[in-house]
Amino acid sequence: MSTVADTIKEATKKHLAGGGLLFAQCVSAVGWIGGTVPDVEGVTELSMADVAGSGIAVGAALSGRRPIYVIRYQGFMWYNAASLLNYAAKSKEMWGVPCPIFVRAITNEVGGPVAGGAHHGMVMRMPGIKVFAPMTPNEWTEAWEWFLSHDEPVYCSEHRSSFANDYETPNLTRVESKVTLFAISGARINAMEAFMKVECDLFHVTELKPFEVTPAMIHSLKMSGRGLVVDCDYDLAAKGIAHELMIKSGVRVDVLALEDRTAGFSPDTTNDGPSVSAIVARLQQEVS
Repeated sequence: MSTVADTIKEATKKHLAGGGLLFAQCVSAVGWIGGTVPDVEGVTELSMADVAGSGIAVGAALSGRRPIYVIRYQGFMWYNAASLLNYAAKSKEMWGVPCPIFVRAITNEVGGPVAGGAHHGMVMRMPGIKVFAPMTPNEWTEAWEWFLSHDEPVYCSEHRSSFANDYETPNLTRVESKVTLFAISGARINAMEAFMKVECDLFHVTELKPFEVTPAMIHSLKMSGRGLVVDCDYDLAAKGIAHELMIKSGVRVDVLALEDRTAGFSPDTTNDGPSVSAIVARLQQEVS
């Protein structure tokens, strides 16, 4: 089966052959962005002026070229927010002009004061933009196909560790589960390992905004009696999802996310997502 990287590369190649565009910094300099970008026409190397690139990509979207815009580190969303969130996300609703742009925002979850970390939570607070966090080939394809069939901007939160994945991750349930675990983005990796250590149900959350509470989620929560949302971002996104789950199910749902502190580059100041042991401890706390 193809990996996530293979899936992205093939979809991109087809899109560019059909007149689409891709904008990014350092595309060819460091391995073609994890092997996800083909060496074909339609790829535009942007300068290192982080506040300017998104404006160029948004302009292409307004012209109907449906560009892919790659942000190599999600921490740079702070520089890109003006064009993407304050213009592209608002354009269709406020001015009647669609701005379909596919934003590939990549995180590797390694903390750093500027570039590091996951930041899908900041995007979710803005109306007018769809947010996905795929970790498998089919999940990424679903996000891409949604973009192609709609005229709204899409923010695709990609975890670099997913690029080598060549498998799918179905939701997992047990008869005797005492807690239901909902995992987002890179936190899914540790959540799957935690699932093997604690009697729980596990749901993989891919579509972050709008988030749909499914009948299976409600059933699991009512059977287990408790829920926990785990994310590698700060807790804004996880709290919103937990709230929706509680409203629909009537069951308490707690949150475990990135610690509320600034990350540095040294080992003693890094701020990574919840570890396996942290997730296991929290699950055990929920069932005790």
